[in-house]
Amino acid sequence: MNITGKTILITGGGSGIGFETAKLLSGKGNKVIITGRTESKLQKAVQQLSGVSYIAADVNSEADINKIASRLESEFGGLDILINNAGAASYYKLGDGSDSYAQAAEEIQTNYLAIIRITDKLLPLLRASKEAAIVNVSSIVAFAPGMTLPTYAASKAALHSYTRILRYTLAKTTGIKVFELMPPLVNTEFSTVIGGENGIPPLEVAQDLIDGFESDEYELHTGNTAGMYQLYLQSPEQALNALNQG
Repeated sequence: MNITGKTILITGGGSGIGFETAKLLSGKGNKVIITGRTESKLQKAVQQLSGVSYIAADVNSEADINKIASRLESEFGGLDILINNAGAASYYKLGDGSDSYAQAAEEIQTNYLAIIRITDKLLPLLRASKEAAIVNVSSIVAFAPGMTLPTYAASKAALHSYTRILRYTLAKTTGIKVFELMPPLVNTEFSTVIGGENGIPPLEVAQDLIDGFESDEYELHTGNTAGMYQLYLQSPEQALNALNQG
């Protein structure tokens, strides 16, 4: 698909994958809007970017989602591409005394339910676009869960399932394209607690998304996600063991 001259919303755009994606897309002549909960972080981000705006908003707040929809229509003239990048993760092991219910509740809400709500809310704007797309950022752990990210992996598996049926449904009823970006460990502030310094650069993930747009490749297996996916197809058990080595 063409990715020039579009109006693009990126949730969680103040740092990491979202920030690098905003940088690449704004450089291609798009009108990019980033969101996040912390206004000072968003202000710092847009100062480093050219032609990027921000809306301070929490994806878990229905009122904030309504605000985003209203401002996109009134101030930005609509929406062509929605990139659901905001996420939450808890680092722990099942049975170690952590409150897994509370951890899972936050992750399911942010990584799955919030995405369904914002997608539903913004679909009318996307339907009005001549060429529209939705991007959901999931993870390698949608294929093989990590022992130290048990409920995060479950939330991303749910997102993977939702994304597949959303793509199938919209292909039957609209011209909206649905992409899924599935990175492995990425070196971002978000992943510091799980050894993110050993991950791939966020710019590599963002560039893979740009390439996916241009080639209409809808499920993007970034970095070693590609190898994990092939192993998963051969043996889900081997994939599970491989991801949890060490």
